[in-house]
Amino acid sequence: MKLGVMTDLGAKSADDWAAKQIELGCEAVSFPINCEADEKDITAYKEAADRAGLVIAEVGVWRNTLAVDLEERSRMIDYAADQLSLAERIGARCCVNVAGTPHGPRWDGGYAGNFDAETRRDIISMVRNIIDRVEPKNTKFTLEPMPWMVPSGPDDYLRLLGEVERDGFGVHLDLINMVTSPERYFHLDEFMDECFEKLGDKICSIHLKDIRLLEDYTFQLKECACGEGIMNIKRYLEKATAVREDMPVIIEHLNSDEEYRRSFAYVRSL
Repeated sequence: MKLGVMTDLGAKSADDWAAKQIELGCEAVSFPINCEADEKDITAYKEAADRAGLVIAEVGVWRNTLAVDLEERSRMIDYAADQLSLAERIGARCCVNVAGTPHGPRWDGGYAGNFDAETRRDIISMVRNIIDRVEPKNTKFTLEPMPWMVPSGPDDYLRLLGEVERDGFGVHLDLINMVTSPERYFHLDEFMDECFEKLGDKICSIHLKDIRLLEDYTFQLKECACGEGIMNIKRYLEKATAVREDMPVIIEHLNSDEEYRRSFAYVRSL
């Protein structure tokens, strides 16, 4: 298992970035620049990662490839394909996005239409389009699961893998994003086991965070830093390593580099 953090730690250059990651103890990274960067900068960051022995876990897209405006949708799909090409060139484990939505103002928001048949067909078509343009051999295109869009659980991800029917499509695992019910929350170990059993060797890269139930009379879950919730993180890491010895695991969604350092130290202590 190769642990990393979703921050460049304030680096000013490629060598500074790699040095700061190594100083913290990271062995995996999210690539910090995109396909629109100067080619010499892309090469510099790739070579710095290689010299430091850092696994490049992911290249992120984070754009709405299902935008309701078809011209915008086309631009976003072009960008996603370019990001997948970048991931292929630098040997990243995956290029990752979320499915997106045409159904509301927030590009990654929860809307009833996210789960209708037409949207699912659009997702399948979009993923195929991106993969077919690039035909990746060294990486995979993936969709990070989300609570309110496809895929929202392991069975849904398995179904989507079968529907897309492309070798270039893989799994990005974020367990906490799929905790959407009291059953999954209160039986998190069992749900964790289910995810690894069903998705197993399709998993390319993993996000890490924690979760806790708010004390209220409605069912509300809050994402939190590692060790501040109920997840058995040691078990999660053991299962990740059982799938692949050098599985990249990236701590995410913290508010400052100091929070990342504390969370990293906690996880490393496990």
